[in-house]
Order: sequence, then structure tokens, then C-alpha cells
Amino acid sequence: MKDEITQIKDMIYEIRGQKVMLDSDLGALYGVELRSLNQAVKRNIGRFPSDFMFQLTDEEWDCLRSQIVISNNNRGGRRYAPYVFTEQGVSMLSSVINSERAIEVNINIMRTFVKLRHYVLSKSDNNEQIAELRKLLMLYIEKNDKRVNEIIIALNNLIVHPAETKKIGFNAGS
Repeated sequence: MKDEITQIKDMIYEIRGQKVMLDSDLGALYGVELRSLNQAVKRNIGRFPSDFMFQLTDEEWDCLRSQIVISNNNRGGRRYAPYVFTEQGVSMLSSVINSERAIEVNINIMRTFVKLRHYVLSKSDNNEQIAELRKLLMLYIEKNDKRVNEIIIALNNLIVHPAETKKIGFNAGS
């Protein structure tokens, strides 16, 4: 179980600010062909709104493929960008793919998502420190902005009311 959770964790990516899993990874985990998984989803498309599942853009897929070193030549490659499933989408898949293996894997996937969420929440201490540093930085900028503003006002006054200078030399008009 531990190894499978670690394997699943490595299959979770962040795309568009959401934690997602690729359709091909889910098919492999569930022990079903990608074509079968996608057919099951299409037959039940009403269960998969855009916050449960979405298709990657070509740019997102190219970027992800380069990160996870997936070849374009893997038996001809994919003809289309993959679908990805959010945590809710993965949960919904368990109602669409009905097998013992799918149920077992789905439980481990849900556990992995929960562990990731707990990990992120445990880092809230760092978030508080970052927020405090941000406040201090904003105060520093505000104080310095006042000084800079005073300098700008003084320069503007010099432009509008230049200092009187004594004329030196021969004045042709006198």
C-alpha cells in the first residue's frame, strides 16, 4: 500500500492551480485501457463538469510531457491532448469504472490527495511568516515612498520656481 501511495503521489500534477491526474495514469492504475476509460467517461459526461475533468491545451501537454519525459514516439504517440481529473473527478471515476481494482486504487488515490492537503496545511506556519515579511516590506516601501515623494515635490518646486541666479558678465541690452 505504501509503495502504491508513493507511486500515486508521483502521478499528481499541478495544472491551472489544481492538483490533477492524467487519464493515462488513471487507466494504468485501474488496469483498464485508456480507450475504455475515456469511453466510460463519455457515456457519463454529465458526471464530469469542468471542475472535475478538463482537457489540456497543446501547450500545457507539451510542457507537462517535457517535465515527465514522455516521448512523442511512444507507439505513435497520442493523437490528442489528454484529459486530466481533479480529486473530485477521480472520485467520480469510481462510480463509472466498476471493478474491485478500481475501488481499491480509488481509495489509495483519495488517501494520497488527503495527505497532500494535510502537508500543504502543515506549512501554514511558513505562510504566516511570509505574510508578516510582506507587511514589513510594505511598511518599508511606504516610508521610502514618502521620502521619494518629498524629493519629487522639491524638484517640482525648483522647476516651477527656479532659484534666482545672479547674472554675471556683460549685458548687451543695457
